[in-house]
Amino acid sequence: MRRRRDERGSAVVEFSWLAILLMVPLVYVMLGVFDVQRASYGATAATRAAGRAFVIVPDGVSEDEARARAFDAARLAMKDQGMELGSDDLTITCDPVCLQPGSTVTVTLDTQVRLPLTPDALGGEPPAIHISASHTEAFGDYREAKGSG
Repeated sequence: MRRRRDERGSAVVEFSWLAILLMVPLVYVMLGVFDVQRASYGATAATRAAGRAFVIVPDGVSEDEARARAFDAARLAMKDQGMELGSDDLTITCDPVCLQPGSTVTVTLDTQVRLPLTPDALGGEPPAIHISASHTEAFGDYREAKGSG
């Protein structure tokens, strides 16, 4: 006579292990997506704020001061998203000349977002996702020329 094995309670154990095995990668992917989305939104807001800060400088402000204002505005926008802005991440270009009527200012931000929970002990470059944003702002045809350029 064959004895039947009692399997009561094993479904709970199997479900728990399966849930853990599926949920850990899902949570990791979601953390990565949230970090990239946060950085993307911050980069877009930073380029927009920097372009506006550069264009609406008061009378008598030099181009260098306008660039400093734009960088401060971009740094604040990135800080709102919990990110740091490096000095090499932001590029401001003018076409044809900065702070002159009819010119345009293009602000470009390029940064890297590290994947979450990656230890530095692995060596080499940490895995990261490249984020880029650009915003163009017109200085205006009917404005008084500012700056020294």
